[in-house]
Amino acid sequence: MPELPEVETTCRGISPHITGKKIAEVIVRQRQLRWPIPENINEILRNLVINKVSRRAKYLLLETNKVSTVLLHLGMSGSLRIVDSKQVPGKHDHVDFVFTDGTVLRFNDTRKFGAILYTTEPINQHKLISQLGSEPLSEKFTGNHLHQLSRNKKVSIKAFIMDGHHVVGVGNIYASESLFMAGILPTRQAGRVSLKRYQKLAQCIKVVLQQAINQGGTTLRDFVNEQGKPGYFQQSLSVYGRSEQKCLLCSSPIKQIKIAQRASYYCNQCQS
Repeated sequence: MPELPEVETTCRGISPHITGKKIAEVIVRQRQLRWPIPENINEILRNLVINKVSRRAKYLLLETNKVSTVLLHLGMSGSLRIVDSKQVPGKHDHVDFVFTDGTVLRFNDTRKFGAILYTTEPINQHKLISQLGSEPLSEKFTGNHLHQLSRNKKVSIKAFIMDGHHVVGVGNIYASESLFMAGILPTRQAGRVSLKRYQKLAQCIKVVLQQAINQGGTTLRDFVNEQGKPGYFQQSLSVYGRSEQKCLLCSSPIKQIKIAQRASYYCNQCQS
């Protein structure tokens, strides 16, 4: 599933190709995604200009010149690619945003769990956005902030940092990697982690996510960037997916357990 680094990579990849350009038409081949694509999306978006491409959590936001926004979510297997206008669409190429200069932004989604929505309300008030937590790469995201939110929380620290109401975009892979870097056991109760350790964890989350963005994301199954190329952060994973392999720091075997129904990896020597 595309997580924050993959979505950020896509955002940075498509932005230079479509910012400032006018939409000629929107071709919809499959309307039934996670939520149905609006019936009149072509009429709504035709002749609008994309003023800005940004990201909030795992949502891509295409802001137009009519004070409106297209929200795109890649779901579990979606991707956005810049393609040649003559390239024949494949089976799972569900939507094309065609621009007046011939540029085509193509949405592909094998499992159809993605979304393409449209709103004219302030984006921070949209029901999918308004309850989201802090952006982990922002200055507002600090160890003090995490520590304050965690008080009296009995859930595991891993489940806590994966909760989008607390912080967005720290998916299963990045939670495991960040906790390893911070030396914190994923099973430790969130409310019992000290301020000092939260300060280190917040910094580690920033480092892990930025490293993943720099390497184009993590490819485990489906993710490719806007040019159809995979991410390479998987080659740098320290614990995720390395059950029973030697820890890169102490050579102890990496352990695997389930936390909140998700596979979790850790070193019981380096993490406490």
